[in-house]
Amino acid sequence: MEKRKLYILCACALPLMICSGLVYSMFSLYMADVLGAPRNQIGLVYMVGSLVGLVFAPLLGKVSDRFGRKPVILGAMASFALIFVLYFRAQGYSVVYGIQVLEGAAWVAIGAAVTAYIADIVTEERRGWAMGVYQQTVSIGWVIGPAFGGFLSEVIGFRTIFLVGAVLAAIGFILVLLVVKEPRRPP
Repeated sequence: MEKRKLYILCACALPLMICSGLVYSMFSLYMADVLGAPRNQIGLVYMVGSLVGLVFAPLLGKVSDRFGRKPVILGAMASFALIFVLYFRAQGYSVVYGIQVLEGAAWVAIGAAVTAYIADIVTEERRGWAMGVYQQTVSIGWVIGPAFGGFLSEVIGFRTIFLVGAVLAAIGFILVLLVVKEPRRPP
């Protein structure tokens, strides 16, 4: 039973991991070539998302403990769909700083909730194995995503890959909504 729940979670997370590989493999080029960002600003943009994650990680972990894993995962998935639409519509690199605030929070939310979900559904003896299976899912997404990201950016342009990312994030949201069950947590 625990394997089934884990594999379902991984299958639901895979579209988000593919879209993250697709989008982020091209993101620096998009910032420079389309939005006109100087190199030093590109580094700062990445820093903003990480700083937000650093600040909000414990809080979003507590939110997952209080309200459940599934609602936090759903909120993060919906946030990614919105984030990619916002990147698509961005008209200059300065707006990306604001998007990174939401994105940093979304990454730590999904990271905390998925990790806690896995800990909830598997025995203590199998947690390392289960986390490894989930990391395989992340890696699969980052194998598939960048391969398509480069190709799609050539065929449909940098901006449009963000719409593809939004659709993939929305698919992940729908899958989680329909098939992932909130786990029972120890008291």
